[in-house]
Amino acid sequence: MSIEMRYKKWLDSADGNTVLKLRELTDAEKKDSFYKDIEFGTGGMRGLLGVGTNRVNKYTIARATKGFADYINENGKTAASRGVAIAHDNRRQSRELALVTAGVLAYEGIKVYLFEDLRTTPELSFAVRHIGCFGGVVITASHNPPEYNGYKLYDETGCQLVPAAVEKVIPHINAVENELEVKSLSLDEAGSLIEIIGSEVDEAYYEKVLGIRFNTDREHSITAVYTPQHGTGNIPVREVLSRAGYNVIPVESQCFPDTEFKNTKNPNPEMPEAYERAIEILKEKNADIAIATDPDCDRLGAVINCGGEYRLMTGNQSGAVILYYLLCRMKEQGAIPENGLMVNTVVTSTLGDKIAEDFGLSVEKTLTGFKFIGEKIKLHEMAGDKKFVFGYEESYGCLIGDFVRDKDAVQASLMFCEAADFYKKQGKTLIDVLDEIYGKYGYFLDTLTSLTLKGEDGAKKISAILDNLRQNPVSEAGGVAVKKITDYNNPPEGFVKSNVLHYEFTDGSFVAVRPSGTEPKCKFYYCVCDKDSNSAKKRLEQLKAVFEKTE
Repeated sequence: MSIEMRYKKWLDSADGNTVLKLRELTDAEKKDSFYKDIEFGTGGMRGLLGVGTNRVNKYTIARATKGFADYINENGKTAASRGVAIAHDNRRQSRELALVTAGVLAYEGIKVYLFEDLRTTPELSFAVRHIGCFGGVVITASHNPPEYNGYKLYDETGCQLVPAAVEKVIPHINAVENELEVKSLSLDEAGSLIEIIGSEVDEAYYEKVLGIRFNTDREHSITAVYTPQHGTGNIPVREVLSRAGYNVIPVESQCFPDTEFKNTKNPNPEMPEAYERAIEILKEKNADIAIATDPDCDRLGAVINCGGEYRLMTGNQSGAVILYYLLCRMKEQGAIPENGLMVNTVVTSTLGDKIAEDFGLSVEKTLTGFKFIGEKIKLHEMAGDKKFVFGYEESYGCLIGDFVRDKDAVQASLMFCEAADFYKKQGKTLIDVLDEIYGKYGYFLDTLTSLTLKGEDGAKKISAILDNLRQNPVSEAGGVAVKKITDYNNPPEGFVKSNVLHYEFTDGSFVAVRPSGTEPKCKFYYCVCDKDSNSAKKRLEQLKAVFEKTE
């Protein structure tokens, strides 16, 4: 169907408010809004809010939900009666889109458990498991700018749908020919098919999170500044840290839910500007650490007060410190399992691998996306061969207690504060601990370059970058030879096909290149291990000079 035909169909059948917005589109906006259906992929669905088939709106969400409902009903009456848990964040239209999701599922005879208000992504994962649902949905665009929203599906284990399951859902979504005609029920019409959930699930979740602690007394020496970046973490993170006895100073101007994130320059903990107000308070109060969670509270970022110098940790660094603390305490208690397992991704620093192996854990790699880590937990749980201890990604997400099967910044916040407190009592900051880790395992410099290329033309340019690297593979950088190239378009055993290239060099450094699954970006991941900071920086520049010329 042509762009004009798609556009006319919407003009003829959409509601009046949508029609008004359609008529305001420029020719360029019309093209981008209707040149394709918004993709439902292995990361769910994420994109710009707006009218059209290539935007997130009540019609495209209804279409995806109708497909998910048909998939559930295909699995029988028990699946439908077990139902679906639904959560949403603080973004534009998130509550409306959650209600659309609930209404479509209810119309199709599927039981729904809808959170009363915003909740974190990890609590949605927990709720699926706690209630015993067949699946889950969360409406969120994570750390993206305000104009984005998204839709993620979960299986009965509380794990985001892995590709094998997505491949079963997509045909059902594609079979929905007209997104404008999907039927739905209101809350009143649905009756008992839609059940509102809240504090009971919260309390069960808090109890599990508090159960991951090593130090259960309430005598703590640290003060932590905390910002939820206007998102869902405000209540659960502060509640858990309060119950654990930590002195937390909230960034009040960023604690209330806000669709526009108006009091933060960026809600993404990966970006330094996300911490500006938190660092001001860190200085004013001479606190020990500042922590930040993203809007759906699955990622944790941190700044450390090092005697008046304020150091922002990367996700690789904070993950390594949490892992090191966790394993040190487990070893102290004789609690490291003989069959212990640490899982991270092919784009995550290999520093964590060295730490885990030093403590006797096996290490397994996955593609980017925490669903693959969740899948590893499930597979080993079913086999009974390995015990999950820790999982993390470079993108500021980790998991400790597997009662959640997605990255969990509430757990991470608690464990990070506990580590900071533990080491402060020894006269150390977490940067001191990181330096000790480097001294033991080598100096690691890990960084990411993201090239933003929007729209249809941008997607073509991103494809061209990957195509060029495949057709003209890099053989060396800075005089150091490539040891191995892994092209996940032709994946090794145990991996699914994915548009990722991974270059491993003879000096132990690696470069990975992939298009983002959720944003119009091409990402270049670098991991360098060297004798010191200066040598690592020089090596990093050599790698960047070779790979980023592909722009």
